[in-house]
Amino acid sequence: MSKKIQTAERVSQQDKSDNYVYQRSILAYVEAAKIISGNVLEIGTGSGYGIEMLSSRVDLFLTIDKFESAAGLKSSQEIENVEFRQMSVPPLTGLPDNHFDFVVSFQVIEHIKDDVQYVKEIHRVLKKGGKFIVTTPNKNMSLTRNPWHIREYTIQELKDLLSIEFSSVYTLGVFGNDEVMKYYDENKRSVKKITRFDIFNLQYNMPRCILQIPYDILNRMNRNKLSDKGVDITMKDYSVTPAKEGCIDLFYISEK
Repeated sequence: MSKKIQTAERVSQQDKSDNYVYQRSILAYVEAAKIISGNVLEIGTGSGYGIEMLSSRVDLFLTIDKFESAAGLKSSQEIENVEFRQMSVPPLTGLPDNHFDFVVSFQVIEHIKDDVQYVKEIHRVLKKGGKFIVTTPNKNMSLTRNPWHIREYTIQELKDLLSIEFSSVYTLGVFGNDEVMKYYDENKRSVKKITRFDIFNLQYNMPRCILQIPYDILNRMNRNKLSDKGVDITMKDYSVTPAKEGCIDLFYISEK
């Protein structure tokens, strides 16, 4: 796997410090697996931990990522209905109009420069009645600026963006129970201790590219510090219900 993606943005089931994020990432795949069928496109293969779960429910599963994915390539060789393509988006180059029954994209849209074109392209490749399932952080729950993200969205902002192309947008959110929120509050206190030294508010005033590596180092150090507190969190400590303030992630389903 390329060193370019060895950041805290790509969570791993192998690192216990990622567990808090990893468990809610798995939840997104579990929830999507309940409703997908037919031809499915995944944008953002990542570590590939969702491939087997989703592909077992559908006829064709195409997963794409900006980076070469060892998991994606391995799955495309070993699972008959899986194909991996390395592709930067948008556009969705080479993918036909009105072809997919579902498009899923988890924790990707916040990294996309032209999010309007991104949504437009997803709408294009979906069949009539097809659905786009997307997750992204709730901007109002972010503890600091994440320079790996081009932007983040509030509940209303993401709905407004999707409504440009989609006829209906079902707004859900990923919530944590008391155990999760205890970790969140501890994380919040820890982040405040770090950012108290940013007296000139540089995190919001400096270019993203300059802040990415320092952010990633500090983020990983902080996760490691809190790893024992979050290690017992499981997917069952999260739930998906109608979006309102306090949800950690947005989980939206849009229909063409």
